[in-house]
Amino acid sequence: MDGVDFIQDLAIILAAAAGMGWLCQRAGLSAVVGYLVAGMIVGPHTPPFSLVTHETSIATAAQVGLVFLMFSIGLRLSLRRLKRLGASMILAVFTSAVLTYYLTRGLGATIGLNGTETLFLAGMLMASSSAIIGKVLHDTGMAHERAAQLAMGVTVLEDVVAVVMLTVLNSVIGGAQAADSGPGLWNTLGAFGAFVVFAGIMGLLIVPWLLRKLSLGAVEELQTLVTGALLFGLAVAAVYAGYSLALGAFLFGTIVAETPQRHQVERVFEGMRDVFSAVFFVGIGLQIDVRLLGEAWWMILALTAFTLLVRVGAVTTGLTLIGNRQKEALQAGLLATPIGEFSFIIAQLGVAAAVVPARYYPLAVGLSLMTTLVAPLLARRSGRIAEKVLSLRPVWLVSTFDGYHGWLERLRERRSGNLLWTLSRKRIIQIGVELLFVSGLLIFAEPMEQTVTEWLGRDWLFVNGPAYLFWLGLVIVATMPLFAAWRNIGALAMIVAEFSTHGHPRAAQLRPLIANGARLIALVALVVWVASFAPLGAVARWILLASLLITATSLLLLRRRLVYWHSELEVELQGLLEENITGRLTATSVPWLGRHDEWKLNVTECVIPDLAACSGVTLAQLDLRGRHGCTVVGIERQGCMISQPGPECALYPRDRVLMLGGPEQMAAVKEVLGAVSVAAEGSEFDAVGLELVSVPAESRAAGRTLADLAPSSGHGVQIAGIRRGAMRLLGPGGEERVGAGDELLAFGTPVKLRAFKAWVRETGAEGGSATVPVSPA
Repeated sequence: MDGVDFIQDLAIILAAAAGMGWLCQRAGLSAVVGYLVAGMIVGPHTPPFSLVTHETSIATAAQVGLVFLMFSIGLRLSLRRLKRLGASMILAVFTSAVLTYYLTRGLGATIGLNGTETLFLAGMLMASSSAIIGKVLHDTGMAHERAAQLAMGVTVLEDVVAVVMLTVLNSVIGGAQAADSGPGLWNTLGAFGAFVVFAGIMGLLIVPWLLRKLSLGAVEELQTLVTGALLFGLAVAAVYAGYSLALGAFLFGTIVAETPQRHQVERVFEGMRDVFSAVFFVGIGLQIDVRLLGEAWWMILALTAFTLLVRVGAVTTGLTLIGNRQKEALQAGLLATPIGEFSFIIAQLGVAAAVVPARYYPLAVGLSLMTTLVAPLLARRSGRIAEKVLSLRPVWLVSTFDGYHGWLERLRERRSGNLLWTLSRKRIIQIGVELLFVSGLLIFAEPMEQTVTEWLGRDWLFVNGPAYLFWLGLVIVATMPLFAAWRNIGALAMIVAEFSTHGHPRAAQLRPLIANGARLIALVALVVWVASFAPLGAVARWILLASLLITATSLLLLRRRLVYWHSELEVELQGLLEENITGRLTATSVPWLGRHDEWKLNVTECVIPDLAACSGVTLAQLDLRGRHGCTVVGIERQGCMISQPGPECALYPRDRVLMLGGPEQMAAVKEVLGAVSVAAEGSEFDAVGLELVSVPAESRAAGRTLADLAPSSGHGVQIAGIRRGAMRLLGPGGEERVGAGDELLAFGTPVKLRAFKAWVRETGAEGGSATVPVSPA
């Protein structure tokens, strides 16, 4: 009965999660808090007994939930969105993370935590919860204000920080369990970057092509299955590479976010994500001892105060350093305080590896609960709090920041006019990506070779056949990015030589010397770099050397072809990253309000419910502007943005409506659009069909044209054809006259067909017209 017991446990968990999630939602809290509490209620630590009998199976289901959760987070972070946020926002988040780490390190030294415990605590505080912050901003109607956009940009990039921290913490755990210092921070980050670039480029080359082929030749069910297989496959590949399931799922989400099918993928996985993500959070709650939570209440309160101060200060400092106004930066810091899903994952990682105490679980839950409780209050009063704090600044501090912002503006103007940086920036980035790709290929070459050998057998085709073929293929694959890197290095050398000799009287003689010298230095560095990642085994070295000789010979013969292939590949990747796909409404994609606080206008959004009373009603009929003073400025429907919709545009369930207006008017409009119809008609789409309707001699329809009968507008049916004796007329026009004894092939719902058949059989006065009223769709 193990299977039945698991189903029973799953039913209990989902019921408890639904109940507690609903209560928390009614209380204005995130549903995640309810899921955690539900886990504590049904778990083994709550007397008198545990309602869950098979914790191991639930833990496995929770891992599935972790994969879906990280996949959905990755879907929100595409490379195009990173490009929109810009390098300055990345610098701000990096500054915030560094400040948080060092301040937490100081706290850890003060209260007696060791280095590992301090590192895990810092990781828990570095990343805010994008889900909780998004809900708070939506509920308070601030989602499209300037400070809210900054806060959402920060929390999106903090997801990346959290993923990097998970990698570092996994390395720390591996070093602790091996009783040594581990591979070192920079080696860990270098290998992590190589894996991310390698998996990212391979994914960008394969996944969009595969999804495009599936969308053309496979039903949606098969597309979902293939996407799910790729998701779990990359998650498992990350584990075999020495990382976590979370990293692989996150990477796959960012890859899918670059494809036109991302909205379809997000829609079909939405239900599974909701169910298994809830199981994941309940699974965390199952492992929390309520007694530890009660004993640590004072520590939770103290750490909550520390978290609020540190996160507000760190985020404000980072955003101010990149040139944002201090008021907006401070408001964004106040909005970016809630701690959530990543703190649970980091605490679970440390407790499971026994490198941090068990009290880290209740600390993570208590922090999330307390920061979520104060988040709406801080959001609503962020403007007044910022004004009050900034009014206390001394004059010298105000003048210092004014001077700094002026210097920053001059620096930006100077950088935009720097021709050398403009010409070389793109090539430097390309060289870095290409070298990281080759590094990832070499780092994970031996594990991949072992897998291939075990799968095919050591002597497949000939002695050591799989090994020879694998290394030959690897060298061929690595040749293209290395060749591309060398071309970019040559171009950079020419640019540097040109700029360094500009205006010199002996420029013609110095230019080739500088260019060749730069190429020689780069070649030595390139060889050293690649050799440092090359496999060390004796057999691998000889096979690799032979493969290099074969490849070098092929390179001389196919040089022009390689240039062409590299150009094609570069164009394809660039097209994927710069493709102008219709965007979704996000908190960082609508900068319309900017800095116009004096107008007292808000931009907010509302999702039309499934049973909405306004479904199918046009904007002209709703007259939101005339009745409530609000303007609909955009509608997102099935992932497509409708900008500035006209009055004839109708609203339908699941539409996301973007509105512009005052706070009071917004509340009234949300009530109108959110109103639900009690008596909702079921869809008759599947019941629509064809039926033959005979026209009696005395029928009112006999002798009249189809235009006079108006079957579509008057009766809600279509006349697809007419059978008149042995003749069949398909798709008759409006001028076609219906005769007695004709058989009409009518198309419509069963109700409309029955009503039309009854009307045709009735007799009536010549020229009379009686129609069946058509209910609105």
